[in-house]
This record gives sequence, C-alpha cells and structure tokens, in this order.
Amino acid sequence: MSENPAGAPGLRFAFGTLTVLPVRVTRWDRGAARAGMLWAPLAGLVVGGCAAAFGALFLLLGAGPLVAAVAATAVPAVLTRGLHLDGLADTADGLGSARPAEDALRIMKRSDIGPFGVITLLFTLLAQVAALARLYDGSWARGALAVVVAGTAARLALTLAARTGVPAARPEGLGAAVAGAVPLPRALAVAAAVVVAAGACGALFGAGGALRAVLAVTVALVAADLLLRHCVRRFGGVTGDVFGALAETAATTALVVAVLG
Repeated sequence: MSENPAGAPGLRFAFGTLTVLPVRVTRWDRGAARAGMLWAPLAGLVVGGCAAAFGALFLLLGAGPLVAAVAATAVPAVLTRGLHLDGLADTADGLGSARPAEDALRIMKRSDIGPFGVITLLFTLLAQVAALARLYDGSWARGALAVVVAGTAARLALTLAARTGVPAARPEGLGAAVAGAVPLPRALAVAAAVVVAAGACGALFGAGGALRAVLAVTVALVAADLLLRHCVRRFGGVTGDVFGALAETAATTALVVAVLG
C-alpha cells in the first residue's frame, strides 16, 4: 500500500522544501506537492517560533529591542538558506528589467543580484527590523506573537499561490512542481483556520490584539496575492523565485500591520 501524501510525505515535502531542517523529501509527485503546500503554514509556524525564541533570548540577555529584532529577522533567513530573500531579489530584478517574459525569466535565473534586487532586499529587511524593534520595545510578548504570525502568514501565502488556476512560468523547478496543485476550497479552508488561530492568539492582548493579528494575516495575504497576479501577468506564471518573493512580501506586510496602531 502506498503512503498517504497527506501524512508523512506531505509534511516532508513542506519542511524539506521550505526549511533547512534535516527532512528528506521522499516523494515529489503532485499528491505530495499538494499536501506539502497545505502543510506549509505549519512549517512557517515552526520557523516563526524559532525566530521568536531567539528574539526573546536576546532581550533576556539585555541586548535591547534593536538587536533582538535583528536576531529574529536573521533566523528565518538562516532556516531557509536565504532562498526566500534570494527569490525576492531575483523577482525584483525580473520585474524591474521591463523585458519580455522570456528575457525576464533568464535574468531571474542568473546567480548575481542586480540593482532592483539589492534595493528591494535593503528596504524589506529594514522594514522587518524596524517593525520588530518597535514591537519589542513595547512588549517582548507582542513582538514574539508578531514574529510567529508573520512566519505563518508567509507560508500561508504559498498555499494560496499554489491554488488551481495559477500556472507555472517554467516546465521545471519548484514552481512547476506546486503550481496549481492545491484545490482552491482547501487552500481557503487552511487560510480561514490560520486567520482564526491568529485572532485567538492575539486575543491574549485583548480585542485590539485579536483584531490586529487578524488584520496582519489578511492584509499580508492581500499584498502577496497582488504581487502574485502581477507576476503571473508579467512572467506567464510562477517560479520558485516568485514563491520566495511572496513569502517575504507577506511576512513584511504582517509585521508592518502588527506595529500600526
């Protein structure tokens, strides 16, 4: 009897492709890819939890909010080998090139990072660190919650980006493996569960905290979806780089929303 992709193979796919944790991907078929993308928010929860723990540790050691924010921002980069940040930079270079789709995709496959990528990375990381420093300055618990919510929302954006109807820009790579793999109703069900869970955790800080957490996830998904639609129009579909850009966009948006108000 074959393994159920919704179980171990799906979890292996999610953690093996979205983190550097020592997980071996045992299946690369559409069933495992579908399940893996549905489990993606769980991988984000683990990454966010590790980042929150490091941020809290630096605060406990007296390093201050800014250093804690840098530490919490660095952890997701380390746990993904910087692939999402690299994808963000490559996508920015492709979009900024104003070239036809085929040429833009070639630019994105280059190993170097162009000026659009550098500028995008700079402002993205500055926004993440600044937002977290402000949150940690007010409360380590609020900062920790924001980090976990941002990490989960970032991978939830990938679940929604892998929905049916979203094509792959190339016939190979991670984008092709997961593009259109997740039925829309199941993707929306996972999104609803994450939003409810975020609101429940935010409720620990009162009604305002619940609303802020729900808005952080919701606005993050809207921002990621707007980028997704633009990339599909521009490149003809999604790539692994686009998925990385979506994750970083969602994470940054969630942190900025969390610090507002």
